[in-house]
Amino acid sequence: MSGAGSREFDVIIVGAGIIGTVMASLLLKRGTCAPGRVALVADRFIEGPAADADGRAVDGRPAVSRPAVGRPADWDLRVYALSRASERLLQQCGIWDSLPRERLNAYQRMHVWDANGSVHGTGSLQFDCADIGEPNLGVIADGRVLQWQALQTARELGAVPLEARLAAIMRGVGAISAVLGDGRQLRAKLIIGADGTGSKTRQLLDIGTAGHVYHQDALVAHIRTEKPHEETAWQRFLPGGPLALLPLSDGRSSLVWSNSRAEAARLLALGPEEFGAALTAGSDAVLGQCSITSKLTAFPLQLQYADAYVQPRAVLLGDAAHVVHPLAGQGLNLGLKDCAALAQVLGECADLRSIGDLNVLRRYERWRRSENFLAGAALDGLERLFAASHPLSSAARSFGLGAVQRMPVVTRQLARRALGL
Repeated sequence: MSGAGSREFDVIIVGAGIIGTVMASLLLKRGTCAPGRVALVADRFIEGPAADADGRAVDGRPAVSRPAVGRPADWDLRVYALSRASERLLQQCGIWDSLPRERLNAYQRMHVWDANGSVHGTGSLQFDCADIGEPNLGVIADGRVLQWQALQTARELGAVPLEARLAAIMRGVGAISAVLGDGRQLRAKLIIGADGTGSKTRQLLDIGTAGHVYHQDALVAHIRTEKPHEETAWQRFLPGGPLALLPLSDGRSSLVWSNSRAEAARLLALGPEEFGAALTAGSDAVLGQCSITSKLTAFPLQLQYADAYVQPRAVLLGDAAHVVHPLAGQGLNLGLKDCAALAQVLGECADLRSIGDLNVLRRYERWRRSENFLAGAALDGLERLFAASHPLSSAARSFGLGAVQRMPVVTRQLARRALGL
């Protein structure tokens, strides 16, 4: 359909990233909405894992792209540490079993240590899946592949993709309308904003935000290490921010290194050999010498909360509602929990006409807003604690990590909570 016109749906989802497409699949898979009654609106849609001429993943926002002929695409620079709860949700909506196994990697252990401690000694904390009777502590997933498969699943279940810019939102009696940039008007019982940190949906609904920027950038790349990663996630807390190495299925590790913007800019300007040396030092050579195997890029960090998650016939999900520090890799997992909660609330409506009622949507808001706020505050507090350079702060960090390590019941509980169990 092109040009001006009007079309009816039950639900309009703005945003075709992982959160938006998973939400569409849940509504369709559970029978809350019939095929053809859920619209997915986005500026552009991803069509497959992309590769550049060198066979490496193309960095950037979702776009229409296809693999380079004869050369497999590399792992995307965006990777996610999926919890067990997220894995189960992706299984429920039919996405998990369609993901290529080579773009997933389960990790069995996690080592966390302070810059003033040692990885296996003072000021360190270790988690092992064997201690909690689980097969792993989570799964590292390729971001682009996960996004593409989530979109494919939503399409197969009956979601209607509409490539257009959201221009306006208008409310009517018993309905809400999305006006697209090409003049089309879509009417529905509910609009779901799943369009990320700078959500246009949130702006058009005139919902403000609170929070702060960290004045940090996170450097991301894939690296090769002298020693094997041992299916272990490694995280060292440095004064400038945490440095994390996440194990990939091909033996490499994915780097996420938070730093002040000035230091991040300095590191970005280094040549491959100099950056490898800086990374080896920053990681305390826990995996030996490091060398970069992909593009190195950076993205800014912030803490952001939407002032409200819901309005009559409108609701926010994922990064449109909350953005947290990536030090524990919980951003996507929190967003997927939003999807699960909203799907349950909407699925319990006796009448489909009531899914946009404010009293229904407030059940979702009460359920998710407090947990997301507490998660963001906890991560913010950890970032501040580990960034503090005062000797007393350093001593407190080392003591705290060591104390938790000496309490197996606590470490098991922390591990199970991180898995979403």
